[in-house]
Amino acid sequence: MRRIALAVVIVAAIGLALFWATRPKPLPVALHEVAAGKVEATLANTRAGTVEACQRTKLSTIIGGRIEYLGVKEGDRVEKGQLLLKLWNDDQQANAALARAQITLSAKRGEEACIAAVNAEKEAKRQSELRQKGFVSTSKEEAARTEAAVRRAACDTAQADVAQAEARFKATRVEQGRVALYAPFAGTVAKIVGELGEYSTPSPPGVPTPPAIDLIDDSCLYVKAPMDEVDAPKIAVGQPVRITLDALPGQVLPGKVKRVAPYVSAVEKQARTVDIEVDFDKPAGSAKTPGKLLVGYSADVEIILAGRDNVLRIPTAAIQQGSKVLVYDAASGRLEERKIEAGLANWEYTEIVDGLTAGQRIVTALDKEGIKAGARVTPDDKAR
Repeated sequence: MRRIALAVVIVAAIGLALFWATRPKPLPVALHEVAAGKVEATLANTRAGTVEACQRTKLSTIIGGRIEYLGVKEGDRVEKGQLLLKLWNDDQQANAALARAQITLSAKRGEEACIAAVNAEKEAKRQSELRQKGFVSTSKEEAARTEAAVRRAACDTAQADVAQAEARFKATRVEQGRVALYAPFAGTVAKIVGELGEYSTPSPPGVPTPPAIDLIDDSCLYVKAPMDEVDAPKIAVGQPVRITLDALPGQVLPGKVKRVAPYVSAVEKQARTVDIEVDFDKPAGSAKTPGKLLVGYSADVEIILAGRDNVLRIPTAAIQQGSKVLVYDAASGRLEERKIEAGLANWEYTEIVDGLTAGQRIVTALDKEGIKAGARVTPDDKAR
């Protein structure tokens, strides 16, 4: 009997050892302690936005021709009204010179006609005085008055010819404006299509042709970004915005919504969006991370709808479907499922209204295999 009892004890010990050696080991998991902090309700753009210039114009001459003058290079700063480009127009200049000569000729003819009119009027007055004294006949007086009226009409016609010549000269100036490009505002030349001596072609209707000069005013910039149509009713002019740019890592530039498009864009039928425009508060960036903003930079915007300070919060990624989280029970070493009531939320943090208390620890890595309610786990500080 003693031998049997000893054998039973040995078998039990071996079985217990095998069970202990083969039992499932606790899974190492990253835990997050529930604590107080700030939570904001925000909206983010669906696709990358773009830094745009408040003023940007793509200039082309009204008519085509050979480039005779090109006074700027790409990257040059220009002033308002500065001549940028001009096409060959010797024929127009010749017409302008002819028009100026016609003005001079018409003016001389007008001067001659008006002098004759003044003399004729004096003669008519003299003939009237002589008739009153009986020295000349009435018919001669009337002939003098008729001659004076004809001379005055000729003077008026000559003055009209001068006005016509001046109008013709102004028309030649307008024609010359069709071959020249002047800066409509102060800015920077972004791109030039064409070289000195090459033929420049304007863009006819329905045929997209690159502009001769692309001019931007980079002293005033804003961000244009698409927002999901579902979020559009929540967006209003004046809401604060955080702007981040890939080209300036580590910087968060403050801004405000200045415009919400009054229509939905259906560029992609499965992703209808509403464009918004955001003004920078301080477009130059911070002193710690300086950097100049350039037109065309990609940008992301985060619109702040509301915010609360010193509230219980947890990472949004820790919340499962159905507003549930996995809480770590230190006494049993197992995970417990807990239903929560959420308040404000964004992609980073969610406010906890009910269901958790400060100091409790929850699982954040829900995609790890084996992580579920009832699983044995062990805190992994390295995985945080």
